[in-house]
Amino acid sequence: MKLLAPALTVVLWASAFPAIKVGLDGYGVAGLSFARLAVASAVLLPAAPILKVRLPRAPDLPLIAVCGLAGMSAYQLLLNWGEVHVPAGTASLLVSVAPVFSVLLAAAFLGERLTAVKVLGSAVALGGSALIASGSGLAYSQAAWVVLAAAAVQGIYHFCSKPLLRRYTGLEVACYAMWAGTLFLAPLAPQALHALATAPPNATLAVVFLGVLPSAAGFVAWGYAVARHSIAVATGALYLVPGVALAVAFGWLGEVPTWADAAGGALGIAGVVLLSLSRGSGRTAAAAPARPGPARSAGGSRRAPAP
Repeated sequence: MKLLAPALTVVLWASAFPAIKVGLDGYGVAGLSFARLAVASAVLLPAAPILKVRLPRAPDLPLIAVCGLAGMSAYQLLLNWGEVHVPAGTASLLVSVAPVFSVLLAAAFLGERLTAVKVLGSAVALGGSALIASGSGLAYSQAAWVVLAAAAVQGIYHFCSKPLLRRYTGLEVACYAMWAGTLFLAPLAPQALHALATAPPNATLAVVFLGVLPSAAGFVAWGYAVARHSIAVATGALYLVPGVALAVAFGWLGEVPTWADAAGGALGIAGVVLLSLSRGSGRTAAAAPARPGPARSAGGSRRAPAP
């Protein structure tokens, strides 16, 4: 199980990108965004006591709300909107640069020093994303920038969740954000219910798959992985997500990446690797904290993006 957890996380999160394409066919951007979070929240809520998820403290609720609004609600809407035109594998490459935005926010608001390696890594990753976003065709290009915006709000989620991870586990923060994000998208529930009555069965199966596996089970597997592996191993496994997503999208949807996607994706991942190296990887991922002591997520600010 120790080795299976990071591998399972990679496969589940990578498979989310092509599954979104299938779900969009029957649910649309709004319906899919709410339905996926609703299914995930419904799965995590009864599992929370088993997973030892604590109730959050009242003073932390505003920050939890920001995490839910950015990392769940806005991310789902932007990613789903972008994938209307952008291939699933390409979307995974663009989302992989989310750590760049976390670094830039930390430098702007927390005074973290931008080293030469961080600047180089950020420039390389964003340059790769720009190459992908140049795309072919106006609709593709505009949608690619929307997916890049999804990566940016994931960066905001990582940044804003950092204080919470001093008091809660990564799984707890993910649960809080998931539930908050579902509440923010509740006005879209009518679209999801209408789609449930009219969507083809494969689209509904894709929605259930997205909520139960990549969203709910994926975060549980990730929490298990970061508690039992070094930061280098746990976060290093996530570099495989775009490659696995490209393979799954090819097998599931028949998508073939263009040379610009491949080159830009390679640059993006190289930039994120540089950022990771600049922060060091000698620490060990923390296990779930004893209660009521403080909890920290393994990986510091290099937390995993939600696919």
